[in-house]
Amino acid sequence: MVRKKFGKGRKNRCRFCTKEGCPRPAFVDYKDVQGLKKLTTGQGKIYGRKRSGNCAPFQRAVAVAIKRARFMALLPYVGE
Repeated sequence: MVRKKFGKGRKNRCRFCTKEGCPRPAFVDYKDVQGLKKLTTGQGKIYGRKRSGNCAPFQRAVAVAIKRARFMALLPYVGE
């Protein structure tokens, strides 16, 4: 019987990086509500780097963008 190896899937790639690399400075638009909703849970928490697949500069930029969108009432602080 052959055992399946768990945890050996494809590696998540940063959705903001290009093939040339990570563009500097890392900027994520806080007005892109649909894109930011994909990076939060149903409860409104921000996904970590392992789950979202973002690189470190863009994960920091995503966190700032989500917090700005919450402050501007584009995203909820708590899920529905």
